[in-house]
Parts: sequence; structure tokens; C-alpha cells
Amino acid sequence: MKPVHIVTDKENIAKTVLFPGDPLRAKYIAENFLTDAKLINTVRNMYGYTGTYNGKKVTVMASGMGIPSASLYAYELYTFYDVEEIIRIGSAGAGNKDVMIGDIILSSGCYSESTIAYEWGNYKEKFLRTSAALNDKIKKAAKESDKIIKEGPTYTIDVFDPYVNADHIYESCPIKDEIMASEMEGFGLLHVARVCNKKATVMITVVDSKFTPEIEVTAEERETALTGMIEIALKAVTNE
Repeated sequence: MKPVHIVTDKENIAKTVLFPGDPLRAKYIAENFLTDAKLINTVRNMYGYTGTYNGKKVTVMASGMGIPSASLYAYELYTFYDVEEIIRIGSAGAGNKDVMIGDIILSSGCYSESTIAYEWGNYKEKFLRTSAALNDKIKKAAKESDKIIKEGPTYTIDVFDPYVNADHIYESCPIKDEIMASEMEGFGLLHVARVCNKKATVMITVVDSKFTPEIEVTAEERETALTGMIEIALKAVTNE
């Protein structure tokens, strides 16, 4: 079977992929950070770009929102295009009162009540760890860039919790007191990486907090105000 959601030549996709949810964020990264960026996918307007950063080939491919969408695109990247590493770069909600809007979180692993792992392989685990090797690269890049990141477990949820009261879900989490942030794609990406025997990690910037509801981030700010995280990810994947 040929891929049907990412349609391009194999040589157009790098071995390492940055994986934002928003197609317009992929476009923003390509236009503002990459050299000689080329649009390599437009199917369903899920944009993908490949260019160079510090002389190294990098692909930025949008994943869409939610576990099903992210899982589908990750699978095609790993399986049909021989991608070895995927770094999710996205937005998130604060998991506790010590996490502030604007904080960059490097996930040590994602917890989820999603059934994707059971449906796709009869796996029962609800917590999947991110790649230690990728995380080491990211922490090194952050240190070299004098940028602060916080590291800890994150929660992958199937609802947009600023709209939905999901407190009952978080309360049932066995590591609820350790959760740094919540987002909607990470667990799916990590499961597909496990199935495909590839590497993946999750880095997210906090843009919502139920602990400080008076602070709001606009749609435009969500798209473009994640510069610190983007720079760390690009440095991590292009460092020798």
C-alpha cells in the first residue's frame, strides 16, 4: 500500500521530523527558520516542508489535532518515508500551579486513557516514555541556548480541556501530582514509535492554565509565539 495522506518522493523527507499540530505553524517554521524550504505535502492542507537549518536537512510536518490524526501521520512518516526520529512541538495546558504560561516542557513520558494502544496491538500500558536519546539532545541544545526547560510527565487527553471540565480524568491518574502539562497528541505518537521501533519525544509550550484563567493567548499568538521551543528543537536535531 502507498501512503495516502503524505504524498511526496521519499528523498523529500529528512530522517528527523519536527511535528507541530497546526499546518500554519509548520508553514511559519519553514518560512522563518529554514533555508531553501520546499513545500512537500499539501494533501488535506496538512502542510509539510523540507529545508535546511545550520546546513542540515530538516522536515517539518503537521500532525493535525488529536491522537488519531497524529498517529496516522507518524505512521506514514516512519513506515513509508524511513523517518527515524520525530519531535512533537506543540502547545499545552498547565498541569499544576507551578507551571506558568510560556514555560517549555520536555515530556519524560505521556499518560493517557486513550484506547489507541489497545486497539492497535492489544497493548495495555497507559504510560509511555519518550526517547531518552532525543531528550538528551534537547536538554543539551537548551543549555547551549541559555533557555530554560522543565522536564516531567505529561497527560495526553482526548478533549480540549479549556472547554470541558476534565478534573475527574486527571483525578483518576495515578501520577496526577507529577503531571506538568496536558496536550492531545503525544501518547499516540509514542505508541506509533514503539510499534515502528523508532524514536519520538514531546516538547510543548504552555499556552493555557486553569490556575491563571485571566491570562489568555490568542490564536495568532499560539501560532507564532513558540519561538523558544522551535529554536531548541532545531538546534537539537542539527547539532553534531
